Amino acid sequence: MSTTTLADIVAALGGDLHGDGTAIIGHLAALEDADPTAIAFLSNPRYTSQLAQSQAGCVIVAPAVEAAARERGACIVTPNPYLYFARLTQWWRQRHPVRGTPGIHPSAVVDATAQVHPTASIGPLCVVEAGARIGADTVLTSRITIGYGCTVGERCIIHPGAVIGADGFGFAQEQGKWVKIEQLGNVRIGNDVEIGANTCIDRGALNDTVLEDGVKLDNLIQIAHNVQVGAHTAMAAFVGVSGSSTIGAHCTLAGGAGVSGHLNIVDGVHVSAHTVISRSVTKKGQYTGLYPFEEHREWERNAASLRQLNTLRTRIKTLEKELAALSSQLP
Repeated sequence: MSTTTLADIVAALGGDLHGDGTAIIGHLAALEDADPTAIAFLSNPRYTSQLAQSQAGCVIVAPAVEAAARERGACIVTPNPYLYFARLTQWWRQRHPVRGTPGIHPSAVVDATAQVHPTASIGPLCVVEAGARIGADTVLTSRITIGYGCTVGERCIIHPGAVIGADGFGFAQEQGKWVKIEQLGNVRIGNDVEIGANTCIDRGALNDTVLEDGVKLDNLIQIAHNVQVGAHTAMAAFVGVSGSSTIGAHCTLAGGAGVSGHLNIVDGVHVSAHTVISRSVTKKGQYTGLYPFEEHREWERNAASLRQLNTLRTRIKTLEKELAALSSQLP
């Protein structure tokens, strides 16, 4: 592992450096916790007040705060500090690797008919079942199960405890008893997908469950059988998607959101936390609400009215009394 300098970072990622390029950077840190060997970033203007107090050796900032950053010390100026920091974390991880090297850990169980690319990493206690395929540069960290016939694309990261390809929840009733519907489909995961810890993606009943390229899933998410998730859609923790629903590309589902079954959600839809999508969404935008959900702006207007309900109730009662008093005075 070679020494990292500010000049190295700028040579790799660009940006305008103001300060000593030979300064050594030992780690990445949050603005408020950084010491002189750390590089930090400032993206949200709300935290500009922390800039002067930060001990960071260098801060990544936007042009709007360049003057304040240069007065404090070394800085890298870039139009999008948050994106620059994301690229920096990737570059840093390549130079300071912690994940397993390519190959199969001795404790992993990989079926002889599974196909694992030589550059993939299969970590401790993972299980890769018959006919499964793992693409190039993909990392299975530990205790992950890839079910039979399932496919994971290239450059994917799957975190501990995830289960890909368990049976979907399908049963028919017969005289008050449940009869299992065999789940005959698989799971197909595209390239550059990241799947969080203890997330479950069920195999399809007939057709495959599909996650397209660039999908990002947080921890503890349930994707039911036959769900289709479009490219570059992201979901936060505790999201649940019921069977046979289709979610478009470039969508976001915040923590605890839910999607009922057999629905279609178009591209570019953003679902707020704990919102339940109970009908198909045909128009892109942000949607909010427990039940019923609606467009975010409309929900905000209604929420504002709800906060005034007690006041409105009191005013109505007062008006009713005044009206009754006036009525009693009429001949």
